[in-house]
Amino acid sequence: MMENEQSAETARNEPQDRGEAVTLMEPMLIQHDSRQRDELADLALELTARSTALRHSLPDGVVCALATLVRSMNCYYSNLIEGHDTHPIDIERALNDDYSQDPIKRDLQLEARAHISVQQWIDDGEGVAGQATSADNIFAMHRRFCELLPKSLLQVEHAKTGERIDIAPGALRQRDVQVGRHVAVSPGALPRFLVRFEHAYARLGKVDAIVGTAAAHHRLLWMHPFLDGNGRVARLMSNAMLRDALDTGGIWSIARGLARNDSAYKAHLANCDLPRRNDLDGRGQLSERALSEFAHFFLTTCIDQVKFIEVLIQPEQLHARIKNWAAEQIRLGALPDGADIILESALYRGEVPRGAVAGLVGASERSARRVTAALLKRGVVVAQTQRKPLRLAFPATLASRWMPGLFPDKV
Repeated sequence: MMENEQSAETARNEPQDRGEAVTLMEPMLIQHDSRQRDELADLALELTARSTALRHSLPDGVVCALATLVRSMNCYYSNLIEGHDTHPIDIERALNDDYSQDPIKRDLQLEARAHISVQQWIDDGEGVAGQATSADNIFAMHRRFCELLPKSLLQVEHAKTGERIDIAPGALRQRDVQVGRHVAVSPGALPRFLVRFEHAYARLGKVDAIVGTAAAHHRLLWMHPFLDGNGRVARLMSNAMLRDALDTGGIWSIARGLARNDSAYKAHLANCDLPRRNDLDGRGQLSERALSEFAHFFLTTCIDQVKFIEVLIQPEQLHARIKNWAAEQIRLGALPDGADIILESALYRGEVPRGAVAGLVGASERSARRVTAALLKRGVVVAQTQRKPLRLAFPATLASRWMPGLFPDKV
């Protein structure tokens, strides 16, 4: 092939860049002279205070157990926003390699397991700590999620032609897209916009980082970097940003609040696509007022979710729910005597050394091993190894009894 023919072929294969200016997605942050700035700062400070108090009110062992359950909750509600209803009990089964025989349900279980795998990667701080908005980490979130999906969920259908298009994990889209009335930037322009995006949210102060989480959430969706999966990646990214800014411990998530207010969530996102209304609406190309209103919605939703978890884990009420369940199971013969004492100790201490079980229940070592084995089998305590301490667990199958309202009962 001649050189000019090669150049022509390369040009045809490269995604088109129509030369859009990166200022098209300004403002990236709510400016300090905005009329809404003070109110948003107050919300950010309230969220910080509540989240910090919640995190430090719990023993580390309980934080770990609650974070595990919240990952399933986060996955469930994020899937629900995408129109996929996979109950946390089915998600928990998937995590234990127990899949439905129904191919559709099985694929949705695999999708949920993929989501939790990425969330765990974020929570463990393996790659995104402090830089969730970097292009590399955004690509990594999408790639890690999509690589674990079944083939049936790695295709999208073109709205007009019905063509089935393959999704490439972690790869920028290669064609134009339209979401509602919003036409996203040309695919070839995405690398330039992602550079601006990364720079806009790097090295922010605490308040700007918290308020900026809402702004970044919309601006990522506005760019629409991937053919599919943008909403999920935006929520994972936001979760990571809040975890960094607030040290949440993973014990609460905004996803539940967004799913329960799905219409308002999507209406706010659509409004943020609109151009600046007038000279009082900021100095960027897009409406700063709409972005401020979304940030207000986003932060109040976060605060509501922290309050919800606060109520669920009030020591006296949580203790009563767990104690009543354990007493019921002992009466039925499903748990041995003394199991309630170990659960209570794990709740208040965070963990129970194996060697302490016999003394706590006032029984022989043999009986203590029987109590331990029964609790492990029911999944209400966990241990990293046979010698490690017992820690409380919150299995999804018991969420309706122990943590009512966290997600709908299994139907």
